[in-house]
Amino acid sequence: MDFFDTLCQRRSVRKYRPDPVPNADIARILQAANMAPSAMNHKPWEFLVVTGDPIRELGVSFGRVLDRIQKTRGEELPAEVVTFARTYGGAPVAIVVLCTTSDLPNFQRAYLESASAAMENLLLAATALGLGTCWMTGPLEDEPFLREILEIFEDRTLVAITPLGYPQEMPGPHSVVDPDLEKKIHWIS
Repeated sequence: MDFFDTLCQRRSVRKYRPDPVPNADIARILQAANMAPSAMNHKPWEFLVVTGDPIRELGVSFGRVLDRIQKTRGEELPAEVVTFARTYGGAPVAIVVLCTTSDLPNFQRAYLESASAAMENLLLAATALGLGTCWMTGPLEDEPFLREILEIFEDRTLVAITPLGYPQEMPGPHSVVDPDLEKKIHWIS
């Protein structure tokens, strides 16, 4: 698939088929993630590949996050949002992206940005292989539980999570804010 086609075809998938994802494809996707640029070439990221029962635990955790959000707002979220959260859309795999934690604010920011670049590579590589993903940070609202069930040490920062699997359905094209980049590009000379 052409790189620019991959960029345009990437979607946030929220319904997955239960078909297993071959380990070779997961490894290929994580190799692409590992090729991301990073500040000072530190490559501060790590990836947790989650399958089986732990994904259900992730869903229970994210369900609690949404329950709190609904109580705070005093309104119910759409049923499809709640179902996705509680099941990770039925994906057979979830990937958690972590980065090194630093006490130095400039390093911490650089590590988060670097790990975010790795996450983007991961999403695009999955798209190129016909797999779906969804960049999620909402589940991080239950960080203590995630650290416990995934055995994440305090010297690691949680960056994002994505389900990974074959899409049951592909969302249509998403709206692009300022598609002609009239407000987003500022030429300075």
